[in-house]
Amino acid sequence: MLFLAGLTAINRELYAAAEIDGGRSAFDRFRLVTWPMLGPTTLFVVTITIINAVKVFEPVAALTQGGPNKASEVLLWTIYQEGFVFLRIGPASAMAVAFVAVLLVLLLIQTRVMDRRVHYG
Repeated sequence: MLFLAGLTAINRELYAAAEIDGGRSAFDRFRLVTWPMLGPTTLFVVTITIINAVKVFEPVAALTQGGPNKASEVLLWTIYQEGFVFLRIGPASAMAVAFVAVLLVLLLIQTRVMDRRVHYG
C-alpha cells in the first residue's frame, strides 16, 4: 500500500526524460527512475518494519507465555517477567534501556546507510 502511494507520487515526465537519455527498456526505467524515487518510501517501510519486528510481546504473552522450556521467549517478555512477575525493577529497567539503545543504534545506522541513496524530490 505504501509503495503504491510512492509510485503515484513519481512524476511521469521523469520516465520520458529517462527514455530520451537512453533508458529504452522497462528495466532501465525502473532502475534509473522508479527505484531511486521510491527511496523515501523504502526508508520509511524498512524503519517501520524493524520497529514492528521487535514488538512481539502480545503473541508471546497471549499464546505461549515463553513457550515450552522458554522456546518462544523474547526480550520484551523477559523484561516483563523480571519487572512485574519477579519484581526485580532494577534489572528490568536496565534491560529496557539497553534494548532501546540497541534499537536506536540500529535505526541510526540503517538511516545513515539508506539516506545516502534516498533522493527527496
